Amino acid sequence: MTTDVQSSPEKMVWKHVNYLWDEVKATSLSDDQLALFLYRSNLLGADLRITNYGGGNTSCKTTETDPLTGEKTEVMWVKGSGGDIGTLTRKGIAGLYVDKMHRLKNRYRGLAHEDEMVGLLQHCLFDLDSAAPSIDTPLHGLLPFRHIDHLHPDAVIAIAAAKDSEAITQEIWQGKMGWLPWQRPGFDLALKLEKCLAENPGIQGIILGGHGLFTWGDTSHECYLNSLETIEQASIFIEKKLGNTRPVFGGTKAKSLDKQSRREQAAAIAPILRGLCSGQKRMVGHFTDDEKVLEFINSNDLEKLAPLGTSCPDHFLRTKIQPLVLPISPTAELQDFQKMTLEITPVFEKYRQEYAAYYNACKHPNSPAMRDPNPVVVFYPGVGMFTFAKDKQTARVAAEFYLNAINVMRGAEAISEYVSLPRQEAFDIEYWLLEEAKLQRMPKPKPLTGKVALVTGSGGGIGLATAKKLAAEGACIVLSDVDSDRLEKATAEMRQSFGKDSAQSVSIDVGQSASIVEGFKAACLAFGGVDVVVNNAGLSISKPLADHTIADWDKLYDILVKGQFLASQAGVEVMRKQGLGGDIVNVVSKNAVVAGANNVGYGSAKAAQAHLTRLLAAELGADKIRVNMVNPDAVIVGSNIWSGGWAEGRAKAYGISEAELPAFYAKRTLLGESILPEDVANAIFAFVSGLLDKSTGNALNVDGGVAMGFLR
Repeated sequence: MTTDVQSSPEKMVWKHVNYLWDEVKATSLSDDQLALFLYRSNLLGADLRITNYGGGNTSCKTTETDPLTGEKTEVMWVKGSGGDIGTLTRKGIAGLYVDKMHRLKNRYRGLAHEDEMVGLLQHCLFDLDSAAPSIDTPLHGLLPFRHIDHLHPDAVIAIAAAKDSEAITQEIWQGKMGWLPWQRPGFDLALKLEKCLAENPGIQGIILGGHGLFTWGDTSHECYLNSLETIEQASIFIEKKLGNTRPVFGGTKAKSLDKQSRREQAAAIAPILRGLCSGQKRMVGHFTDDEKVLEFINSNDLEKLAPLGTSCPDHFLRTKIQPLVLPISPTAELQDFQKMTLEITPVFEKYRQEYAAYYNACKHPNSPAMRDPNPVVVFYPGVGMFTFAKDKQTARVAAEFYLNAINVMRGAEAISEYVSLPRQEAFDIEYWLLEEAKLQRMPKPKPLTGKVALVTGSGGGIGLATAKKLAAEGACIVLSDVDSDRLEKATAEMRQSFGKDSAQSVSIDVGQSASIVEGFKAACLAFGGVDVVVNNAGLSISKPLADHTIADWDKLYDILVKGQFLASQAGVEVMRKQGLGGDIVNVVSKNAVVAGANNVGYGSAKAAQAHLTRLLAAELGADKIRVNMVNPDAVIVGSNIWSGGWAEGRAKAYGISEAELPAFYAKRTLLGESILPEDVANAIFAFVSGLLDKSTGNALNVDGGVAMGFLR
């Protein structure tokens, strides 16, 4: 490393990486090497240019007291299987005896027996509460350094994936960096790393062909600096080459639409793509029109590079062997979704056939069964990139990984020629028995995994309780409300409870057609479509006939009836594009069937909602879209309905005070219970959970038992 970086890194201009080390913070951790190791790991994982989510691993070695002998022993702490260095905590690392890992050399029987070495790592554990050691563990254990980073920086992988990678490595680092050709991670690669170091003493790191980077240091800070400077040097080398001999990616072939037009086009086609990608299981979508994505998908080299697939194993495990490119114009007419579906379906069918051919050509006698042959990554030149996966986080991460892959191809093509992994090598990673075992250990999906629900009026009360219930059962949620303050608070609460990918929010005035349309476009951009529409937005006005104004009447019917109609109409359009069926659940009321004083507007609007439910159920059955209703009563907690004079009006109608209303409502029920928002949310979940897939046009009362409200 250069003296300047070692002496005052904070004064360096780090153009291609972020120097995030806080000396004050680090000093406070200096007595705890494990905490300092986790600090370094989290800093490295915070920059996606350095390593992808879940990719790479870090380690440190400390001296501990052996609990069996009482003697001092060297222990290595390393990121466990399936972890992410950016969010790594103490629970996510494995602690192993270093000497026992070296003794595994005596047990190694060669490449044909690589997988058994992972099981033997369990016998090397020092910390019995360790996370499961990953396949990369020996790569750290057999190197002598106290602190090691194994990263997947875009710039370094560009060099690792270049046709003449070894020569370029020598050109940049002049013998200070080792190099190894591509090999699948495992014990044999660990032995080769050890040998490379022995043959090249004094090197600052090793580049793994097609894979990534190993760097190290005597302290956590020195290791961190070594990693950053190596990546910076690679980045500078590539930057100087970009565009020197030929335009990036061979120049521009297609022209992008303006941003607003891209979003309009993406929202229109996303449900069609989602339906086609969900042939085996329902997928959630993600869309990006990042400038680097557009540069790649609009380029002359797209046709050459896209079929090659990615190089780094972490990339294609998330993105599949190659993307699908849509052969349609960015200005294509998408309103006739049936025609568009017919036009692009053959492209998807061809992709599936090619994936099956890849599987059949590369499979081994003991290979797992072929997985979903549908694409993960879909390019729409001039518009952007779509990714589809089992949930929003996985879809978003797939997009991040392919952006990394684009950066790799961009760099490799600038300095040489991009080389992807051979198909057989790629297959052996994708269908690795250890990877299959990891997939089989994953917990059973929740009932609503892969589904997207839009809930109107979800800033609080029944709407927010419903959003929480559906999210807890695996759904992605589109929160909507006309009250921006309530919506902002509800969104923060949802993300705090269920993660940042769990919910998107959009301001919707259900009485306005344009607002509804924009809300569903936002849902399609965020998640690829909608499977469940919960019409919950509402208000209440309780007045005697003589006092009821036309304005009151119009407001009730605009929000309750027209709002339900408009949201259902927009939701059905999306569901039909997807071709996956769906659910509409309308939050109606006991008042739809029970007549009460001072309630002419609200009660009749609720009756209209109920019959609209039945009418839509009769119409939409052929589309496998179920339409049902729940009839709550007296849900006071968290509800806006009880403001604005409603409570006062109902109290007058019953001849009691407002304070007596909750007890009055509970007492009049057969069960003697107050109804909470969560009770209604449970009823909505019952309709959409899959248990009632053959039920439509039904009503479920959630009122504690009001005999007058019995439907039959």
